[in-house]
Amino acid sequence: MNAPQTVKAARKALVIGGSLGGLFAANLLLRAGWDVHVHERVADELEGRGAGVVTHPELMEVLSAAGVDVTDGIGVEVRERITLARDGQVEDSRPLPQLLTAWGRLYQVLRRAFPSERYHNGRQLVSFEQDAAGVHATFADGEVVHADLLVAADGLRSTVRQMLQPDTRPRYAGYLAWRGLVEEASLSPRVLAELFPYFAFGLPPREQMIAYPVAGQGNSVEPGKRRYNFVWYRPADENTTLREMLTDATGKTWPDGIPPPLIRPEVLAAARQAAQEVLAPQFAEVVQKTPNLFFQPIFDLESSALAFGRVALLGDAAFVARPHCGMGVTKAGSDAAALVRALAETPDVPSALQAYEASRLGAGSFIVNHARALGAYMQAQISTPAEREMAERYRSTEAVMRETAVPPVAH
Repeated sequence: MNAPQTVKAARKALVIGGSLGGLFAANLLLRAGWDVHVHERVADELEGRGAGVVTHPELMEVLSAAGVDVTDGIGVEVRERITLARDGQVEDSRPLPQLLTAWGRLYQVLRRAFPSERYHNGRQLVSFEQDAAGVHATFADGEVVHADLLVAADGLRSTVRQMLQPDTRPRYAGYLAWRGLVEEASLSPRVLAELFPYFAFGLPPREQMIAYPVAGQGNSVEPGKRRYNFVWYRPADENTTLREMLTDATGKTWPDGIPPPLIRPEVLAAARQAAQEVLAPQFAEVVQKTPNLFFQPIFDLESSALAFGRVALLGDAAFVARPHCGMGVTKAGSDAAALVRALAETPDVPSALQAYEASRLGAGSFIVNHARALGAYMQAQISTPAEREMAERYRSTEAVMRETAVPPVAH
C-alpha cells in the first residue's frame, strides 16, 4: 500500500487595512495560493467612502490580475481636457481620453472578488512580533494571529509604520482640498453642456480646481444618473487659517482632518462664497449644488524602507503623494503586484520583501516628489529655489493639463 501523500499547507498572510491597497494585496495573494485574511479597524463597511479616481493602464492590469472584470462598467470615459477662465470661457484644451471612476466602485469590485469570510471588520491591531518562524499579531480583543507574512496597508496614519518608523510622519503640504460630488441631474443646461463632458481645470492665482464626471448612485454610468466630482485646492497657513478651519463648534481641533459632519457652517459658507468670487461660473455652480461639501488637508509622506523582516509596507502606509498625479490607487495596486511577484520568485519571505523594496522604493519616492512639484505654487509658504522653480513651471494651463492625473515620466 502506498503511503498517503502530504499536501503542503498554504503560507499564511495577514493584511492590516481593508481599503483599496489591502484588497489589492489580499486578492493577488489569494490567487497566488496564499491563505489570506484582511483585518480592518473600522467596524462598518468602507464602501460609501471616497470620491473620484483616475484610472491608468497599469491600474487596469492589476485589477484584471486581481480577478476584476474591467469591462463591467468600471467608470465614465472622457475624451478631452479643458481649462476655464474666470469668466467661464474655454482658455485652453487638450485631447486626452481617460476612464474616470469612483473610490466606491473600485472598493465594490475588489471587495466582491475577495471571500467575505476572510475579511474582518472592527479589528484594531495593537502590536506584533516576529521571529524566524513567522509574525504574531495581537489585536485589541486579545486574539493573537500567526502568519508567515504581514502586509501593512493601513494608510496615511499606519499603525504598523508608526511602530517600525516612528520618525516617518506625514508632512502638511501648505494647502487643503475642498471636495464633493454633485448629481448630474441637478446641474443647469449650461454646466451640463460646457463642463460635465470634460476633465476640467480652473487656475485662479495660487489655487486649482480639477473636476470630472464619475459614476452615480449605485455606481451607475447611465447618462443623467452620474455625478460630477471636484477637488479644489486652496492655500492655508498651518498655524492660522488651517487650524481655525479644523476646529469644530465645541472648540476641539482635529489636526489630521476634521470629520465632514463637524465642519462649522460658517466655514462651509465661506467656501461657497469664495467659489463665487474666484472660480468660473460653471465651477461655482458645482460647488453651490454639492450637498456634502468637505475639505481635507493635503499631506505627503515618504518612507525610507518598505521591508522589515516579514513585514511589508504598501500603498499609503508607505508613500503618500499629493493627489495631483492621480496615482494613489494605481501605486497601491502596483505595490501589491510587485509584492506578490517577489514572493513568487523568492520562497524566503524576508528575502522576497527585500526584492519588493528594491523594486518599489524608488518609484514611490519619484511619485511623491513629482506631486510636490505639481502642487508647489499652491503652498502657503514657498521657501526654497526648487519650490519657486516648480511654482513657476506649473502656473501654465499647458503644463497643468499635460501632467496632472497622468502617469509621471522621469525627465
